[in-house]
Amino acid sequence: MRLSDITIGQHFPGQSPVHRLDPRTKIVITGAYIAMLFIAQNILALLVGALFVLISYPVSGIPLRMILKSLKPVMFIIIFTSVLNLFFIGGEPLWELWRISITAEGVRVAVHMCLRIICLIAGSALLTYTTSPIALTYGLEMLFSPLKKIKAPVHEIAMMMTITLRMIPTLIEETGKIMSAQKARGADLESGNIFQRMRAMLPILIPLFVSAFRRAEELALAMESRCYHGGDGRTRMRVLRLCALDAWAAAFTLCCIGAVVAVNIAGPVLGAVRVI
Repeated sequence: MRLSDITIGQHFPGQSPVHRLDPRTKIVITGAYIAMLFIAQNILALLVGALFVLISYPVSGIPLRMILKSLKPVMFIIIFTSVLNLFFIGGEPLWELWRISITAEGVRVAVHMCLRIICLIAGSALLTYTTSPIALTYGLEMLFSPLKKIKAPVHEIAMMMTITLRMIPTLIEETGKIMSAQKARGADLESGNIFQRMRAMLPILIPLFVSAFRRAEELALAMESRCYHGGDGRTRMRVLRLCALDAWAAAFTLCCIGAVVAVNIAGPVLGAVRVI
């Protein structure tokens, strides 16, 4: 996997309907979508979540190949989770070799978990793809504003979360530059066993940490020199307002959640009918 394939935290500007949605709407819809995936109890219900993503990406103008790029960093987790469920779920064996067996229930759970993780990553990535860091900060701050009544540092928390997302692409780019510099000096980063590769990463990690701390200090000094004091009394160039587009997006999300609930209810009923 190349570092350029990691798209976590990247933003792709555009004027699509998804880009024009209020950031608060997109954050709430993303949370509702994650909840929808976790309440899905069967494959058919998860396919509703997959349909939600397959519709949202073309509407947003983001190419569908970006789904594959967003999945590459977690591909090992997907495969590892699928293998564990495939071989360690009990039931009537479909295939057996010595003590290793594959059951119908294991296949069902493996496919279910794999599809859930794919939908979770692809759907969550669309939030950062279509929302700028500034809009994301403003949206989070507005959503968490009731917590200000208990003296919670809402603006600071939202700012830290957004800066963290924004720094991921920067650190990935910095890692690529350091790796190229080390290779130009004769460093071998790809051959040898896993322990030798881990040892070879030390000349990369140390400069990367130094660069990260330097960037953090420069950002803190830049904010301080501009008299940044948090969210109290600050005005906004763009005031967030909900519109009809946000209502349509929320209605579509509610319809998908309703479809998942209906499929969850219909699944056991259809199973009972087949048994009868």
